[in-house]
Amino acid sequence: MWFDDDGWLRADWVTRMPSPNYDTRPLGTRIDTVVVHCISLPERGRSKQYIEDLFLNRLDTSLHDSFGELHGLHVSSHFLIDRDGSVTQFVSADNRAWHAGISCAMDRQNFNHFSIGIELLGDVYTPFEPAQMDRLKLLIVELKKTYPLKYILAHSEIAPGRKTDPGPFFEWKGLRKSITYELAL
Repeated sequence: MWFDDDGWLRADWVTRMPSPNYDTRPLGTRIDTVVVHCISLPERGRSKQYIEDLFLNRLDTSLHDSFGELHGLHVSSHFLIDRDGSVTQFVSADNRAWHAGISCAMDRQNFNHFSIGIELLGDVYTPFEPAQMDRLKLLIVELKKTYPLKYILAHSEIAPGRKTDPGPFFEWKGLRKSITYELAL
């Protein structure tokens, strides 16, 4: 098992950077969903430093005009997958990260309660790197070994009209096919 008893992934390709932006899940919650996001700061940027700073509440919002709207925002995700496939974990998968915001789909609300948020460094305008997709597949397979996952959804599916990520370049067919194959083994 790659996850320890506290919900942190144990792998040499994962860096831990604990975010203060989390809380406990409601008692008895089954973690059954992965929500896939993409993020870039500033828009179309390719550095993970600003994203790390945002999730750790240390982003200097004076560094870029677009950062002003992030002032005082407290958000996080469980995982961030960089363009090279490296992974940073910010919140224990056992805890509730603050990634989904106002969310509703499949007659369910408050997706932060029962989901694991995975951010891909990138945007809705360009394709993701093969290394990111490979690592995402591996991460979901490992999560499935510990948590009773049933659904893999886009942020746009749980926040329609508000969010568009991970966008049209995300390869859903390849992801779902490979995950299904891996889980059947």
